[in-house]
Amino acid sequence: MNPGMFRQASLSAAIVIFLAVLPLAAQNSASALSEAFAEVAKRVGPAVVSIETKSRVAENTTNNLPPSGDDLLDYLRRQSRRPVYAVGSGFIIDKNGYIITNNHVVAEAARIKVRLETGEEFPARIVGSDEETDLAVLKIDAGRELPAVVFGDSSSARVGEWVVAIGSPFGLARTVTAGIISQIDRDTPTTTVFQKFIQTDAAINRGNSGGPLVNLKGEVIGVNSQIATSTGDYNGVGFALPSREAETVYRQIIQYGVVRRGYLGVALETVLPEFIKVYGISGIDGGAIVTEVRDPQSPAARAGLRVGDIINAVDGVIVRSSVELINQIAAKTPENEVKITVLREQNSGYEKMEMPVRLGERPVARPGGENPDKTKLSPSADTRPLGLTVESPGTAITASFKNDVPKGVIVKEIDPNSFLADVKSSNGTAPALSPGDLIIRVNRRDIATIKDFNDVVGGLKKGDPVVMQVLVISPGAGRTLLKFVQFTVQ
Repeated sequence: MNPGMFRQASLSAAIVIFLAVLPLAAQNSASALSEAFAEVAKRVGPAVVSIETKSRVAENTTNNLPPSGDDLLDYLRRQSRRPVYAVGSGFIIDKNGYIITNNHVVAEAARIKVRLETGEEFPARIVGSDEETDLAVLKIDAGRELPAVVFGDSSSARVGEWVVAIGSPFGLARTVTAGIISQIDRDTPTTTVFQKFIQTDAAINRGNSGGPLVNLKGEVIGVNSQIATSTGDYNGVGFALPSREAETVYRQIIQYGVVRRGYLGVALETVLPEFIKVYGISGIDGGAIVTEVRDPQSPAARAGLRVGDIINAVDGVIVRSSVELINQIAAKTPENEVKITVLREQNSGYEKMEMPVRLGERPVARPGGENPDKTKLSPSADTRPLGLTVESPGTAITASFKNDVPKGVIVKEIDPNSFLADVKSSNGTAPALSPGDLIIRVNRRDIATIKDFNDVVGGLKKGDPVVMQVLVISPGAGRTLLKFVQFTVQ
């Protein structure tokens, strides 16, 4: 027999065997995955609850006189305070009846009712809530131990991993959907610094809020909180607060009734590579710049922190951004003392020092505040380098200050076609530069006149790092906020 024919026949036989086995392997794999989903639903489902809330519409305060006769009856029907009902989801995290859900599910509720998988209904009370993470803890008294779930380690979650969402979309209790983790550490337009979401394509709709996102071990790795949608319903993009944050919030609420976070009392921006290059700082790859010390009695002020200081570490743990610093400080217990590492500009360099700081307690911030608008301006014929048109401060600015009127140039316009129009702040939440900002320094050179600005900026070329020191002025208040605008010329 021809050896070549033998090899060809053997290869053909191998292909036939492979094709015969593949469907069976695929079938077994699909069956195993299906079994895993069913097991998760069986294990976690009994601990998932439906939450119904009842509130009332606001009183009508119109001063208009009501009509008379039959019209009066219709008027009274329309003006009466009618109950408003809403539905959400939650899950039992403790067999004694403690339940986790979203704060926005229960925040406006006059009465809260929890329905178990068995169909039993119990009134619930709010043990505590946290607006920073949009979480709330409820308590029901069932008179017996209840099925409960456990938290998993969300820090080990991986993109592409299968997950299951369970909840009550549109009031349809115990609805199970599956998908994968699309991304981790995701921001959304209304997030606070304590919300870095797990993004998933598991179907999440209205009513799923507060329900668990579960891995295939049956562990809760997230609390379903938000969706990105153009219709109000599922568009394939959902967000869950990771269990590492949820568990911390839960334990603090159980212990204190509130979430207590450490607080410095400063405004911050992130140190970007441009800042490091311009200022020639070695040995760091980030940090947080103090741009305002808000209160002379704040922990930061009492410790001696100053505007312009760079915070590089907390208790020896390096921080590379303002968000990292806020999270590290917030994780500390108020009234405790921490040691922060600071770089302070001295003459031509930076001096490293360590400061003990006794932390305060972070005040509650309300999420979802307005985002600054990005104003679109028509290109101007006299637009200067970098796409900026600047002018000298007018009397409206100088009149805001009784003494120590700052020198600099006012940003009049930003060419919307320039790269600078798209540069964001170091925290990535707003335009870095806005009309009305006062530029006082560029790359360590003081700016007192338009000529000073043009001399410095006119010498820049593509690829050069730039750091501008800018004052945001509150008209009439005589108050300014320093910010650092950091970018590379494009």
